[in-house]
Amino acid sequence: MEEAGAAPAPALAELRADECYADFFREDFDVKAYTSQSIHQAVIAEQLAKLAQGISQLDKELHLQVVARHEDLLAQATGIESLEGVLQMMQTRIGALQSTVDRIRVKIVDPYNKIVSRTAQLAKLQAACDLLRRIIRILYLSKRLQGQLQGGSREITKAAQSLNELDYLSQGIDLSGIEVIENDLLFIARARLEVENQAKRLLEQGVETQNPTQVGTALQVFHNLGTLKDTIANVVDGYCTVLEENIKNALDIKVLTQPSQTVTRGGPGRAAMPTPGNTAAFRAALWTNMEKLMDQICAACGQVQHLQKVLAKKRDPVSHVCFIEEIVKDGQSDILYKFWTAVTQTLSSQFQSATDSSMFLKQAFEGEYPKLLRLYNDLWKRLQQYSQNIQRNFNTSGTTDLFAELQQMEEDAQDIFMQKNEDYDPEKALKDSLQQYEAAYLSKSLSRLFDPINLVFPPGGRNPPSSDELDSIIKTIASELNVAAVDPDLSLAVAKNVAKTIQLYGVKSEQLLSTQGDASQVIGPLTEGQRRNVAVVNSLYKLHQAVLKVITSQSSFPAAAEQTITTALKAVHDLMGSAVQPLLNSVGDSVEAIIITMHQEDFSGSLSSSGKPDVPCSLYMKELQGFIARVMSDYFRHFECFDFVFDNTEAMAQRAIELFIRNASLIRPLGEGGKMRLAADFAQMELAVAPLCRRVSDLGKSYRQLRSFRPLLFQTSEHIASSPALGEVIPFSIILQFLFTRAPPELKSPFQRAEWSIARYSQWLDDHPSEKDRLALIRGALEAYVQSVRTREGKEFAPVYPIMVQLLQKAMSTLQ
Repeated sequence: MEEAGAAPAPALAELRADECYADFFREDFDVKAYTSQSIHQAVIAEQLAKLAQGISQLDKELHLQVVARHEDLLAQATGIESLEGVLQMMQTRIGALQSTVDRIRVKIVDPYNKIVSRTAQLAKLQAACDLLRRIIRILYLSKRLQGQLQGGSREITKAAQSLNELDYLSQGIDLSGIEVIENDLLFIARARLEVENQAKRLLEQGVETQNPTQVGTALQVFHNLGTLKDTIANVVDGYCTVLEENIKNALDIKVLTQPSQTVTRGGPGRAAMPTPGNTAAFRAALWTNMEKLMDQICAACGQVQHLQKVLAKKRDPVSHVCFIEEIVKDGQSDILYKFWTAVTQTLSSQFQSATDSSMFLKQAFEGEYPKLLRLYNDLWKRLQQYSQNIQRNFNTSGTTDLFAELQQMEEDAQDIFMQKNEDYDPEKALKDSLQQYEAAYLSKSLSRLFDPINLVFPPGGRNPPSSDELDSIIKTIASELNVAAVDPDLSLAVAKNVAKTIQLYGVKSEQLLSTQGDASQVIGPLTEGQRRNVAVVNSLYKLHQAVLKVITSQSSFPAAAEQTITTALKAVHDLMGSAVQPLLNSVGDSVEAIIITMHQEDFSGSLSSSGKPDVPCSLYMKELQGFIARVMSDYFRHFECFDFVFDNTEAMAQRAIELFIRNASLIRPLGEGGKMRLAADFAQMELAVAPLCRRVSDLGKSYRQLRSFRPLLFQTSEHIASSPALGEVIPFSIILQFLFTRAPPELKSPFQRAEWSIARYSQWLDDHPSEKDRLALIRGALEAYVQSVRTREGKEFAPVYPIMVQLLQKAMSTLQ
């Protein structure tokens, strides 16, 4: 068997290897295609012979296979006969099952058909009963409706309720062709129309007269009819449509120019525009129309607002559902918000299109923007006033019975005019239509403010504006602020323009300032550059004062606007300071140079026999008095801003006193006669700095130091150390410096120990204002003295040394 089974493999391989039989092994072999190909190749005889040979070979192979597996083939033939018997038995059983099913069908079909028939009869009976009940109810309601209609407006809500029930009875069923109710159906249709029209008239009348009773009755009718939401939407849309038409008419250039057109009729297609002589009439007509438009918008808003208030308070007496909740189900509950959004969008779009098509309208709105803004602000105030008064109208209109079962609600929660939403600002939405005109107006306003400044500061000019020119600038500023006072936001915007104007004035003035060396000289008379600087400072001062006066004269001026202008004025004040600072620095340097010359004089002399100094004051003090008096008369008296000058010269006076006390405390040696002369200098110092200030006593701490230090000249070291002025009025470092003058030469002053000049030491003190640094330097001088005494093996210290050490320790303890 294994040999027989293995025999076909080479024969099959041989057939596969032969190209003539290759097509027969393909799965997509097509007999017709193969035959046609053989005919075209014209080798039919050869092909037939080859095929016969192959068939013979296959027959042999089949014979070999049958011989090799004849036992298996016989077994399979026997199995087929058994399968035929099983199939015959199954067919017999299926026939029996089919006959059983037929008998069951005969028993079921007849009852089923009867059930179907009876069910159809029952459905028809039920439909007939339902229709009869509907007809009976319709007849009853129709009769009741007739009586309700005869009751007029008092029974209108009941009539609407009957109509609503009649509508419910007519839903989902065809009542046409029923003769018994044909007339009733016609009557019901007419009654519905009559009730709707009557409710609409009642609603319109109630809204116009702000009567919540009438509005509430009408809303109840529409609620009973099931058309409340659609009716409210139609009413609001109607108001929006009317206002849109009003806006178009108010901005219609043809209507505005109608008077001029009737006189001189233009040709076909001629553009409507005001003639040059009638521009004023055109503007007057425009603003009259705008005022009427604001009245119309206000009236419409009041009516919608009133309608919303009633909706928010009115409840159905049966279901107790608030009417506003019926509207909130599918959309916006705030009908006032919806209405206001539509109105503001219409305003923006209509204003945009109108000014785009007419240059005259655009110029009118841009040039007289504050007037337009005032109309808008007045409209907003009136709307808010409506909101405040509308509840009062509810309470005084005799509606207690109507609203007896209403739920108390927050009134303003539904009112966009009284309570702004975080996501929506109704006032901003109203003014959005004005943004383009505001920008143009502010641009022109800035030009009007800049023009007079550019005019009085010509290129190459060297002189500041005259008083008349400055008055013109101030008048322009005041005019712009007064016109902008209609609105806080506009006032702030114009205030920013005014601030820019002040900045421009400052920049132009700064360009005139002389910064050469002669601007700060204090030797000779005023130079040309100094005169020009004085004139510039006086001009800046006049501007500063005039603008301040304008601000204070403004009523209800916004704080932010005032702050904006005040900041710009501060820059002007700073510029004035910068202009005089070089001169102040020169004067201060000269004062310091004069004071430091006191060390060139001899203060070591003893007291004269008369007990008085030989001269009333020292030479340096005379020079200082003469210099200060000359500076004030030659330079500072030309400034008109006396307070500004004194604010700066008082600081100079304080500095002069500080330097005087500092240098007076450094004089070594100081004899009794020197003390008397120095005490006289202290008295003369008050006279020297008097021209620099309003009153010498206004100099504060510096003046107290000057007065407190003078008595210390004649006190003992112990008394000085216990003086109440010590530390509080006079710094410890100054007193310690002064005590060095009472010490022997071995106890060197701090500047002597450091081998500095007095001028350098004074500069070091200016660079180290901290009392701690100054005391540290003094302690170093004292320690050096102790070291020197120990080096030379001295037996005792100078009498003043313990007092100085004790005072130093006291000073250091106060700093901790």
